[in-house]
Amino acid sequence: MAKDTQKSLRNQVMYSVYVRNHSEEGTFKAVENDLDRIKELGVDIVWLLPVHPTGEKARKGELGSPYANRDYRKINPEFGTLEDFKGLVEAIHDKGMKCIIDVVYNHTSPDSWLAVNHPEYFFKKPDGTMGNRVGEWDDIVDLDYNQAGLWEYQIETLKMWAGIVDGFRCDVAPLLPLDFWLRAREEVGKVRADCLWLSESVEPEFIIDLRAKGMINLSDSEIFQAFDICYDYDIHKYFRGYLTGDYKLSYYAEKINMQEYIYPDNYVKLRYLENHDQARAKEIIQDDNDLINWTAFIYFQKGMTLIYAGQETENDFRPDLFNKDTVNWNTGKDISALLKSLYPIKKKEIVAKGSYHVTALDEEDILVGTYTLNEHKMMGVFSVKSKTAEVETGLPDGSYQNLVDGSNVFVKEGKLLSEGKPIIIEL
Repeated sequence: MAKDTQKSLRNQVMYSVYVRNHSEEGTFKAVENDLDRIKELGVDIVWLLPVHPTGEKARKGELGSPYANRDYRKINPEFGTLEDFKGLVEAIHDKGMKCIIDVVYNHTSPDSWLAVNHPEYFFKKPDGTMGNRVGEWDDIVDLDYNQAGLWEYQIETLKMWAGIVDGFRCDVAPLLPLDFWLRAREEVGKVRADCLWLSESVEPEFIIDLRAKGMINLSDSEIFQAFDICYDYDIHKYFRGYLTGDYKLSYYAEKINMQEYIYPDNYVKLRYLENHDQARAKEIIQDDNDLINWTAFIYFQKGMTLIYAGQETENDFRPDLFNKDTVNWNTGKDISALLKSLYPIKKKEIVAKGSYHVTALDEEDILVGTYTLNEHKMMGVFSVKSKTAEVETGLPDGSYQNLVDGSNVFVKEGKLLSEGKPIIIEL
């Protein structure tokens, strides 16, 4: 873990926006017009997917992948001007939120400014042409971080943007040398001391596969040295595996608990049900009440919560990254009130500083999470298949307030009755 990473990041909620598909207009100004609603959900950080021009050569779809970057130092004219972008960031700040942008440093589009002007900065195939080392990414070419000049250019670029935004989400960060990220963090810190660093860390199988091919692929334990937050992909397959019936719920709980002892004390994980690379939560968790329980659990989890734009209206399809595919804001569903009610719970000190443990009741399909901080305790009960069951709490008998909806919860003989709705109580 970066030594200066603050545990208070666990109290924060991030909202992910793909400008192209956030509105019919697909512009920075249209996102700006939506900031009041976003803020009211309970959001601390707005993450903008790549805002740079997309390549045209080997383009996927009609408009191209935002992750096939054509120029790291320019703004995609599809979204607006640089002044429009600065105006959006200023508006985000005026609402009391921070703004981070996507940084795609493993590769560029084949027709990028760097590919044209500095071909020596790129990985070469045996025939001497540019290429990539991950076969399915056929619209990009890989950079070569053995080139010192590339380090200088990339770090200067980060420093330029750090004069405007509050941090970076770094795409497939583990594929770059750790020393590069350590140096980048140090140098960018001279421009923005509190710069936020989020790593898209990768699945264990991907790490093993690329290492077998002789490539750099940093583990979470390595990447945490330079980054404040990393993805939850180290255990994500166990979450998905429970939903598909391949793993017991208790196996997922065990993996969550493992994170408490394999990472430094100030580790911060990004907790999510969905993101732009994964299926929508509503697609994989179709029952409305099950989805409410899982959503409450993601807020309860130790770490920063991520909401992907459209999740609040239970979109059941993932927008296409390569074409115009606007988020459906009129699905007839809306869990915004739930997100608002969970936000104050996320802000509690015990969520940032408490000891955390999760237990799964396999037969009842219930997750029970506990935080302990000195004499203070908070417990969450999440019936992820909406079952009714008695749950042992270890709490004194009496009446407690459910922080999720304000209702009363009764503990009798140390047990409470879970009736299929999320319960969060504190002592």
